[in-house]
Amino acid sequence: MGEPRGFLKYARSEVGHRPVAERVTDFREIDLPLTPDAMRDQAARCMNCGIPFCQGAGCPVVNCIPDFNDLVYRGRWKDACSLLHRTNNFPEITGRVCPAPCENACTLNVNDNPVMIKHIEYQIVERGFEEGWIVPQPPKVRMGKRVAVIGSGPAGLAAAQNLARAGHDVMVIEKDERPGGLLRYGIPDFKLEKGVIDRRLDQMRAEGVQFQCGVAVGEDISIRYLRKRFDGVCLAMGAGQPRDLNVPGRGFDNIVYAMEYLTAQNKLCAGEPLEGATPISAKDKVVVVIGGGDTGSDCVGTARRQGARKIYQLEILPKPPEQRPPDTPWPNWPRIMRTSSSQEEGCERRWSVMTKRFIGTDILVSQLLGCQVEWIQGPQGWKVKEVPGTEFTLPVDLVLLATGFVHVTHAGLVQNLGLQLDERGNVLVNHHQTSEPWVFAAGDAVRGASLVVHAIRSGQDAAAAMDRWLRQEHRGQ
Repeated sequence: MGEPRGFLKYARSEVGHRPVAERVTDFREIDLPLTPDAMRDQAARCMNCGIPFCQGAGCPVVNCIPDFNDLVYRGRWKDACSLLHRTNNFPEITGRVCPAPCENACTLNVNDNPVMIKHIEYQIVERGFEEGWIVPQPPKVRMGKRVAVIGSGPAGLAAAQNLARAGHDVMVIEKDERPGGLLRYGIPDFKLEKGVIDRRLDQMRAEGVQFQCGVAVGEDISIRYLRKRFDGVCLAMGAGQPRDLNVPGRGFDNIVYAMEYLTAQNKLCAGEPLEGATPISAKDKVVVVIGGGDTGSDCVGTARRQGARKIYQLEILPKPPEQRPPDTPWPNWPRIMRTSSSQEEGCERRWSVMTKRFIGTDILVSQLLGCQVEWIQGPQGWKVKEVPGTEFTLPVDLVLLATGFVHVTHAGLVQNLGLQLDERGNVLVNHHQTSEPWVFAAGDAVRGASLVVHAIRSGQDAAAAMDRWLRQEHRGQ
């Protein structure tokens, strides 16, 4: 611990953002990093708890948080960078887009503001790239086994990097034109500029990872091809099946899935072709975003930058409390009211709202009919009930469905492989091994839609399981 009473001496400093009037005119990242002196003070707030709940209960990849805080306090940034990369393949990603469950599990968060762990992580890895400390780590010995990783999101990239470093020949196969998956096409540039992904991909290529993009496995190449060419396969396609909203009028053309909307804008920012599709723009439109999570917030920020006239964000759940409620005690992730930077830029948020019907003419929706609901807990769990006399209509020019994802897409690869599924429709695994022994799976394909940091950890664990299996197969030959 740098300063035993640092948590009393220094208050938490929040990361600043570019002014709203400036940042909504572009898609560049909005954060304003703290100075090195300020980072030293923030690192000094870490108490180096005897039981670091931030690390054990809060961090899925089990970052050595008190240790890298101490190293930053002492000015040993290179050592902090090395320590951080022992547990996290992509701290530059989690340092930007992770909701930081580690901070909610910080002991200071019991009755004070937690250590700003997320931004310290961000600063460590950014200095590592600036100083040239982050270099390729190719394996010293090659195992002679060929592995295919299907999907290049956070789980697929983590699995590919660890398998390559273990000595296997790794091919990442991606259906989109560029690797990155959700990181590239789902997260807006104002939260994660894509050059951040590209510099890490350069490291992976230097470590021996190959990328084959624009290829849909199960369509462009067959299962037989995979089985013949590769010793093992890791499925990391994510939870690609969106949750639909089955209400009358759903079929209007200007009701679209959030991911379709975000992907189109990310491609426009990158100068990628939209393959004949018309760009989905919110300019001068009244936009309704259905869904109050991170994806819905990303839609709000994107619509604001496109010049939307008015933005509503509707959430069927009740408005969360301002303070931590009894049902989510420390160190659990608290169910509290949060406001994202995108929501701060301007939108009208409504809670306990259910969409009942879309009304329009020809192919376009023009009105949303909704009502207020209440949640009633019964013997079989929570149920939603309409509140009589609360129906309302909203004028609308564009509806974005940010209602989440149900499970991995079954059509194509999963069905062709004949894989067993769990009760929620995810790929069923035993230590990341599917019902087909040569096929492993990781990330949201196994867990369902979750956090980037969970996907990274799942990719790491899948790579370790796959490496053990490949080595056993190698010894058996």
